[in-house]
Amino acid sequence: MTNPLESTAPKGRASSIGNDIPDWQPSQLELTRKRIRREQNRRNILVAVGSSFLVLGTLVSILITSPGFKSLSDTFFAWAYGFEILPKVILGFTTNLILTVIAATCVSIFGLILALTRTSRSPALTPFRFLATLYVDVFRGVPMLLIILLVGFGIPSLRLRGLTNNVFVLGTTAVIITYSAYVAEVLRSGILTVHPSQRAAARSLGLSNFQTLRHVVLPQALRRVTPPLLNDLVALIKDTGLVSILGVTDAVRAAQISSSRSFNYTPYVMAAILFLMVTVPLTRFTDRTMRRAIERQNAQGLA
Repeated sequence: MTNPLESTAPKGRASSIGNDIPDWQPSQLELTRKRIRREQNRRNILVAVGSSFLVLGTLVSILITSPGFKSLSDTFFAWAYGFEILPKVILGFTTNLILTVIAATCVSIFGLILALTRTSRSPALTPFRFLATLYVDVFRGVPMLLIILLVGFGIPSLRLRGLTNNVFVLGTTAVIITYSAYVAEVLRSGILTVHPSQRAAARSLGLSNFQTLRHVVLPQALRRVTPPLLNDLVALIKDTGLVSILGVTDAVRAAQISSSRSFNYTPYVMAAILFLMVTVPLTRFTDRTMRRAIERQNAQGLA
């Protein structure tokens, strides 16, 4: 018995339905364009590599041929001594990581409360909006080093019962106070970017103000401000080293103790390398997140 498909297939075409599409071949003009683009990309790569070698080679040659390079190398890059004191610096760096986790958690909570207070429209919260605005203006305008000194030495001088004198707690408190102001502004900007029609649509569906804020406004706001929040996290990791001024034995303080004994600054370089090992991958992750956010906005026509 013959196959109906085979009997009805026209001559000159394949009997299979999936093979009846003719092969597409690019035109000569398209092939020429591709060849030109490949040549341009190859030329751009060669120019980039050449300029990089020229600039970096010039900087390295100036550094190596400088009269004080030997003294600089012995003072800052004594690797044998650096690896000798590295365990102490790593032990201090764990303090920085613990402080970062505690501060990031508290800053997220306090910053969100400040942002919601400033964006609230309730007349009853008017004095709280004023206080939140004043808080943000003050602690964003004062350097964090001064805040650490004021909190670290000012609170113990009050001699109030129940207040701690622990320098780690005081330093962490100062960091939280400062970064809550920065994060509050980032979150507030994200909340304000949500179009009012989103709130109106949620309210028309029967959602309460709290439900609208939780399920509609905040998810969109947090998604939009994720890159700047990650940038603040990178800055927070670095700024935890400032608490060493109060005597907290972190990576910077451990490096300072080792340097004061040997008059060699290699421990500071080792501490810097530890910070870089954490901040550089996080920075690259931030750039990747920001690039994806921009691509998503362009695809949705929001950019």
